[in-house]
Amino acid sequence: MANPRFIFAIPCLLALLICHGVSGRRTAPLSESGSPSSVPAPISRRNMLANSFGLTPPMGWNSWNHFACDVDEKIIKAAADALVSTGLAKLGYRYVNIDDCWAEINRDDKGNLVPKNSTFPSGIKALAEYVHSKNLKLGIYSSAGYLTCSKTMPGSLGYEEQDAKTFANWGIDYLKYDNCNHDGSKPTVRFPVMTRALMKAGRRIFYSLCEWGDMHPALWGYTVGNSWRTTNDIADTWDSMISRADQNEVYAEYARPGGWNDPDMLEVGNGGMTNDEYVIHFSLWAISKAPLIIGCDVRNATKETLRILTNREVIAVNQDSHGVQAKKVRMEGDIEIWAGPLSGYRVAVVLLNRGPIRYPITAEWDDIGIPLKSTLVVRDLWEHKTLRTRFDGNFTAMVNPHACKMYIFKPVG
Repeated sequence: MANPRFIFAIPCLLALLICHGVSGRRTAPLSESGSPSSVPAPISRRNMLANSFGLTPPMGWNSWNHFACDVDEKIIKAAADALVSTGLAKLGYRYVNIDDCWAEINRDDKGNLVPKNSTFPSGIKALAEYVHSKNLKLGIYSSAGYLTCSKTMPGSLGYEEQDAKTFANWGIDYLKYDNCNHDGSKPTVRFPVMTRALMKAGRRIFYSLCEWGDMHPALWGYTVGNSWRTTNDIADTWDSMISRADQNEVYAEYARPGGWNDPDMLEVGNGGMTNDEYVIHFSLWAISKAPLIIGCDVRNATKETLRILTNREVIAVNQDSHGVQAKKVRMEGDIEIWAGPLSGYRVAVVLLNRGPIRYPITAEWDDIGIPLKSTLVVRDLWEHKTLRTRFDGNFTAMVNPHACKMYIFKPVG
């Protein structure tokens, strides 16, 4: 490719390949004005959450993207059943997360949240027991405000300890905590209150911050929660999906085991994109170490949707113990190369064509941090085959419009 433009090149990737360590100054993110911040990320920070969760990105299902407020306990149970029957649960999709609209608008006379009788008549504790009986985990939703985003149920502002204890008593395993209808104080003030409450509640609960990236939660989220939204809500469109990937990539240096950048849930299977675009969606979320939270109706998932969501090799990239988020290492026009190191001296690579024309895309060894004289074995993760040829210096593949190819590169000499 002529006159390549390098952006956010992977620092010290060669060192990562050699010693699996992270060293050097971290790349600064954009400031609120959009200009690069001069403040580097600290290498080590005290994690006030310290719940030992999220050593790899969470995987599961959430009700919002497909059902929004039209959710009830029958749907949640059926989703849990479907995760098991489709084999998704065995692949790691274990969280079954109820989003907004699950509670009555008023608390009881003791100030407790009350499950909505018309949609969750059996109560959340009984639902948790059902989900746990499937060897799955139950998640729930609240907001660091007086009301949740739907305005149909109370938020947890001012009730953090009481709600955290309630969630723990019900057997909740995951809390998505939104940022709507609050008192005007900063999320850096309100979200840590729930952190402390969860730590005191007596149950290990994965804490997902949904602050939409407004105050760059990647800078402070690791000390507060297990994941943090870096973007506004995703929609089931190409423009929304690809822009969320772009926004999330800016903060790649801040992801690590125990705390992950979150560009929002998966839209795969909801019908607004082509299958090739959904393959891009899943590939970029996987290589970016994003939470893999399914947002479609898993009860009626098509064969093609399941083919994408059950790709074991792509999931393995997301769940790799090395825990380093991939970055864009080269881009020119509509062509991009994303790369990130994996355990075992391997590198995951996505060749992405964002444009309308079929292109050849070439990955150079120095782009992706491979020693220049290395010979590589290349594994195609969507074709599920190891290429017969061994490659020296670079690798080229033809990529269709609005499509990608995903590989693992492994040096053998």
